[in-house]
Amino acid sequence: MFLDTAHTILPIEFQGREVMLEAHAYEDDSVSYQAMALVHRKEGSKGEAPLVRVHSGCVTGDIFHSLRCDCYQQLQKALEKVTESTHGIIIYLPHHEGRGIGLVNKMKAYAAQDRGLDTVDANLSIGAPVDARDYELAVKILKDLGTTEIRLMTNNPLKVDALRDLGITVVEQVAHVVNPQRFNAKYLATKRERMAHKL
Repeated sequence: MFLDTAHTILPIEFQGREVMLEAHAYEDDSVSYQAMALVHRKEGSKGEAPLVRVHSGCVTGDIFHSLRCDCYQQLQKALEKVTESTHGIIIYLPHHEGRGIGLVNKMKAYAAQDRGLDTVDANLSIGAPVDARDYELAVKILKDLGTTEIRLMTNNPLKVDALRDLGITVVEQVAHVVNPQRFNAKYLATKRERMAHKL
């Protein structure tokens, strides 16, 4: 199923407190993509559909807190919800950078956005797909963690459909909206108007 896996306990600092998470690392058997799952469980959570965030890696947002997207805010909100939940999982997919087109192409698309294009047309202008992500590795990870029924934190109905098509039962789509600001307002509007996100 996987080329390699590893797991450990990962203590993190979040909002001024220490939180203990299970950390599971995965390397896919087909294309050697790597991913991580962070799991938070409390006693008595067995049998409950976990709250899950499938998060696309974003170097500019997650690490450097770019204001051009909402990735950092979404990741922080996911950490908050997961660490407050009885059973929560964040699946982090670094290879989903730039909706799956990679860091260099994402920066090229940013330059096209600087010339006035929205995110959809910017990707197309550089010969990239609007969204190149697939969710097979995320589904493999969920199944490895013993869960096929989830409450999914997302605004993207295509993500819900993709997971369902791969055998995951999404019992609830949980809204994951953050407040827009002047640098990402057009980005979020494009998600809503052209990509059917529920924003």
